[in-house]
Amino acid sequence: MDSIRRSNPQAALMSLEAAAASARGGFACMFSTSEEYEMALITERRAQGCYDQRRRRWPAILFLGCAMIVAGTVLLLN
Repeated sequence: MDSIRRSNPQAALMSLEAAAASARGGFACMFSTSEEYEMALITERRAQGCYDQRRRRWPAILFLGCAMIVAGTVLLLN
């Protein structure tokens, strides 16, 4: 470091400023609001298949199955 400082102080200053800018960029957030973050998170999870539409069919299928069992039981016992 001393040899760099003695040879060209301007270059050392520019190098230090570049290192500081790089360090600051590592801590910066890509999103300006929490809404942007949540939208990006949901979009990524949808791309991964976490919010699969097929899962919504199961409650309806189970309800129809139970309704058919109840209707069948009522018809058999009458």
